[in-house]
Amino acid sequence: MCIRDSSPTSDCACDEIFGPVLTVLRVDTLEEALAIENANPYGNAASIYTTSGATARYFEQHANAGMIGINIGVPVPREPFSFGGWNDSRFGTGDITGEDGLRFWTQGKKITQKWSVNAAQNWMS
Repeated sequence: MCIRDSSPTSDCACDEIFGPVLTVLRVDTLEEALAIENANPYGNAASIYTTSGATARYFEQHANAGMIGINIGVPVPREPFSFGGWNDSRFGTGDITGEDGLRFWTQGKKITQKWSVNAAQNWMS
């Protein structure tokens, strides 16, 4: 389903909709588009279609989303990359796949050491 000529305050532009739905907002500048995207409380994904590398770089650096698509509609990565968003799109402290998924199912060990030549020194030396 494609919802055309929506406004930045409409439900379909403000809510995180999962499914085959595309909401189209028409803007005059990239900065205006990024302002709308970054004002949204969700941050799962953002995409741009462009032939300009400079525009793509600017977009990926300024879009407030966990997954960025350049010339791809739904930037859902495959393993070993993580899947997950930012802001209100985030679930828990990590993503559900990729390195965060691996870290979730493993047990890490942190080792702190200090070696002293003089055994008479205390642990704070």
